[in-house]
Amino acid sequence: FTEPSPILNLVAQYIGPEKVNLTWTVNDTASNSYTYRIEIKSDGTADRNLMSNVTRAEIADLQPGTLYTFTVFAVAADAQTEGEGVPISLYTWPSPILDLKAEYVGLSYVNLTWTVNDAASNSYTYRIEIKSDGTADRNLTSSVTKAEIADLQPGTLYTFTVFAKPANNMSEELGLSASLYTRPSPVLDLTAPYIGTEIVNLAWTVNDAALNSYTYRIEIKSDGTSPRNLTSNVTRAEIADLQPGTLYTFTVFAVAADAQTEGEGVPISLYTSKSWSLPPMCVVACVLLYSTGLCLPAGGSEFSIVANLTSNVTRAEIADLQPGTLYTFTVFAVAADAQTEGEGVPISLYTRPSPILDLKAEYVGLSYVNLTWTVNDAASNSYTYRIEIKSDGTADRNLTSNVTRAEIADLQPGTLYTFTVFAVAADAQTEGEGVPISLYTSKSWSLPPMCVVACVLLYSTGLCLPAGGSEFSIVACKEIKSDGTSPRNLTSNVTRAEIADLQPGTLYTFTVFAVAADAQTEGEGVPISLYTIPASVTSFQCEPVVRESTLTLKWKCPIGNNSGFKIKIFNDTWGKEQQISRCTGENSEETFRIGSLNYFTTYNVSITTLSDTKESSPVQKMCKTSITDPPAPTKGPFVKAISHTSLSVEFSDFESVNGPLKAYAVIIITEAPEGCGSSKPQLNNTYKDFKQKKTATYVTYVVDTGQANESSLRSRNRTLTVNVGTGNTVRGYENGPLSPLHSYRARVAGFTRINFTEADIIVGEYSYASFSPCSEQVLLPQDPGLIAGAVIGCLLAILAVVAIGGYIFWKRRRKDRRNTEMSFSPIKSKLIKVENFEPYFKKQQADSNCGFAEEYEELRPAGVHQPKFAAELPENRGKNRYNNVLPYDISRVKLSARSLAADDYINANYMPGYTSKKAFIAAQGPLPNTIDDFWRMIWEKNIYSIVMLTKCVEQARTKCEQYWPDNQSMRYGDIIVTTISEIVLPEWTIRDFSVENSNASEIHTVRQFHFTSWPDHGVPETTDLLINFRHLVQEYNSQNPVDSPTLVHCSAGVGRTGTFIAIDRLIQQIEMENTVDVYGVVYDLRMHRPLMVQTEDQYVFLNQCVMDIIRSQKDKKADLIYQNMTAMAIYENFTPGPGFGKANGYHA
Repeated sequence: FTEPSPILNLVAQYIGPEKVNLTWTVNDTASNSYTYRIEIKSDGTADRNLMSNVTRAEIADLQPGTLYTFTVFAVAADAQTEGEGVPISLYTWPSPILDLKAEYVGLSYVNLTWTVNDAASNSYTYRIEIKSDGTADRNLTSSVTKAEIADLQPGTLYTFTVFAKPANNMSEELGLSASLYTRPSPVLDLTAPYIGTEIVNLAWTVNDAALNSYTYRIEIKSDGTSPRNLTSNVTRAEIADLQPGTLYTFTVFAVAADAQTEGEGVPISLYTSKSWSLPPMCVVACVLLYSTGLCLPAGGSEFSIVANLTSNVTRAEIADLQPGTLYTFTVFAVAADAQTEGEGVPISLYTRPSPILDLKAEYVGLSYVNLTWTVNDAASNSYTYRIEIKSDGTADRNLTSNVTRAEIADLQPGTLYTFTVFAVAADAQTEGEGVPISLYTSKSWSLPPMCVVACVLLYSTGLCLPAGGSEFSIVACKEIKSDGTSPRNLTSNVTRAEIADLQPGTLYTFTVFAVAADAQTEGEGVPISLYTIPASVTSFQCEPVVRESTLTLKWKCPIGNNSGFKIKIFNDTWGKEQQISRCTGENSEETFRIGSLNYFTTYNVSITTLSDTKESSPVQKMCKTSITDPPAPTKGPFVKAISHTSLSVEFSDFESVNGPLKAYAVIIITEAPEGCGSSKPQLNNTYKDFKQKKTATYVTYVVDTGQANESSLRSRNRTLTVNVGTGNTVRGYENGPLSPLHSYRARVAGFTRINFTEADIIVGEYSYASFSPCSEQVLLPQDPGLIAGAVIGCLLAILAVVAIGGYIFWKRRRKDRRNTEMSFSPIKSKLIKVENFEPYFKKQQADSNCGFAEEYEELRPAGVHQPKFAAELPENRGKNRYNNVLPYDISRVKLSARSLAADDYINANYMPGYTSKKAFIAAQGPLPNTIDDFWRMIWEKNIYSIVMLTKCVEQARTKCEQYWPDNQSMRYGDIIVTTISEIVLPEWTIRDFSVENSNASEIHTVRQFHFTSWPDHGVPETTDLLINFRHLVQEYNSQNPVDSPTLVHCSAGVGRTGTFIAIDRLIQQIEMENTVDVYGVVYDLRMHRPLMVQTEDQYVFLNQCVMDIIRSQKDKKADLIYQNMTAMAIYENFTPGPGFGKANGYHA
């Protein structure tokens, strides 16, 4: 028998504490004859096997909470031949816990314990689920069979459910629950509002959230009686059937809703009142001092009396009386038996009232004052009040009031008075102690009429003369009010004041009061209202709107208040002013658009905050509007035939009012009127498309305006002339030959912005272009070769026979010879979609990167035939570090010419980036004799960042001269360089230089990113190291001017330099196009500088970088993520100082 296939889809349909149900499937044709062996393994138990005739099995007698591995084998019909086993590992459920109980129940916590009988219980953890009505459920975890559960509410019903969790932390089996109440809190504020002879009233409070469900047990104890209990549903109780004059202890317990769980008891101990039985005469004599007794008069009704005192001498001090109250004191002489009394002698009198409280002047005027006060005595309803009035130089007088207030008139203005108030008892004679208050009446002011207006200004208080003409000193007290804020006050000893901490742009009312010498009595206030100056806006930004003649202004709403903003936009020839509405949220971002401006024009924009008539200081920015399509010319180009296969197209520059012209494209139209209508022609149609009859209109030539000014394309009258049909190739467009006796038209596209694909084809939708009208139609002449061909046709026929024979002979000879020569016409692009790159990468990586090696070999001839005349001049040879790395003339960087023509030479080339043809400069590491030229290039080409990818010395060989000073300024020709900071990190170092031209007044900062972990001719250890470094550089470059190239160099300026530039382009291509073309990028770089990406290892490393970036995108579902950006984050928080030291870390 052959082995059965392994089973499929093995799953556990049920898992219990002691059994597991397994199911599986089999796809073999012979599966109907199969049986199945299930092998069962677990640590600590012997292995065993079960057999099943069907594709399922129930496995019993397992240990709860234990890890088992079940392996299922399909067995052929001979009961011996087995397929490969398929395992599944899982834990059985734990058994439910046992004996769950609460060992302790407190107010806010409970201690639980439980037991578990499973053998595997040592590996269990336990989850305790806590539930109660009105609170959110929560969970606790315990690794032992007990738990303390805190933060509970007193007197509340909780349900605690405990689940056992096995070692794999999978979901729990059924839990065991216990419900119980926490203990209520002790009652608070237990008091006895009433104590009688046989009855006591108790009251208390409770603060627990669950108090509405409580009942209360009151335990009653006294000596000689058995304790008894009462129950109350409210926080008070009347306790009856007590013994008069007996000490009782009442203990109150709060009881939870289960009527069992009690809080701690709170006791109160007190005596019940005594019972009195007095003779009938008590009705007259029993109003005595101190305590309340019970008298039984003749009529038999109860009444309260005042208590008795005893004295051994003929005097007594009677205390604890009520103020202002009428008392009758009756004195009895008592015989030696302490029982026989003589007739009592009474005296009736009032106690003195208490002093009044809270005496104050509610109003102080020129000639009258309103006083108020309070009294707390029980007898105050019977009081009258005497007010004594005193002042220096006037006679005293008194007023009487029946209420706790009085208006005192006929006073002198600006005079110090003392008012003393006495409470008088109902006998109109007995007075309490007097309470005085001293104050000045207000002064009388007579001011000149203009003083009211002129005397109170923003920062000073004027000094006015009263009617009598004498000058007096005042203290200026300013009351400051504004809408929406509470009033506040300032005090000044002079007639002026500076008022700070005001809100900008806010209306304030300042009221100034003159205050008398008592620092309390004020004259009438004089107000002035005015606005503070508003605050200027912050974070003002001005941004152009793409392809619109519009500017977008953004700012943050200033602090304080405002009534709007004034926006002014102007330049040398035009200006405009506009007001916009107010903003309300402080620091909220505000936006405003200004339209109908000119394209590509610089404007000054200012914004001023307004508040009423006040204005803030303006905030100003200089902004430039966006570019757009240039205006289309009214005339078409001039076209004339120059041969039977070519013609010339002459045209003038387009107007540059909408932005500078970057390029022109010459378009050939072969079938009129196609291509001459109002619709824009397709700019991606090429000569090849025309030859394949896909289009009758195509682009044949692209003119870069910068190169055109330096080439023969520009004539003396400043027109441009392009010869069409000459067979050359410009960018991705072939200028192929035209056909004799065919008619052609031409039109020109002008670009203020032009974008190309990696194949150097114009991307129309991302370019800003307009089109000229079509030219007049031109007919090309006949091919003169056809006339001569007819004459020599016969001769050719004769020679044909000879040629055929010779060819046969040559072919036979060639058969035995190996042709060692191979013409090479490399493919310029291998564009791959991101989603297809991984299979492509694996295919090329197979057999030790065989596919990549073939691609790299195809790239070797790229660009090698381009001229390098400048580099090969004798006077320039000493400026080249390596004889085989010389810059192509077409893309070399030219310095400003000096005394000699060769002074413009440096071994460096402009290199294309993703969006700009001059995004980078690739250069060799400076030689001792080229350091001055190196810094001259940095200054002249407006370079703000340098990427250095080599150490100065590697393997004991100088790879690059140190071209910067260590810790002082150094002069390189006309350039003075100062190192202002240095940051040394494990993989790279970052330096900032101050660069100054001695012939100019300006200074700018250049940052050097020095990557120190890249071996020569090799690659870094990991791809993410270089990707993170590139991101660090790109983050800094985003702050630099767009026309500032990044200078990249290693030693030769081709290997490591080419790899870095290629990675930057590829990352942007992935982000922007979702495609990748490693081959095409390297090809393009090699067309600008020889040997870019110098080794096969570097080429493979480039592809590996792309693969890792794509995998990062796929795994994290995000744009390119740079995981290790610690260095960048730290660097951004570092501010270089004027000096520094050199060590690991940062230096100020």
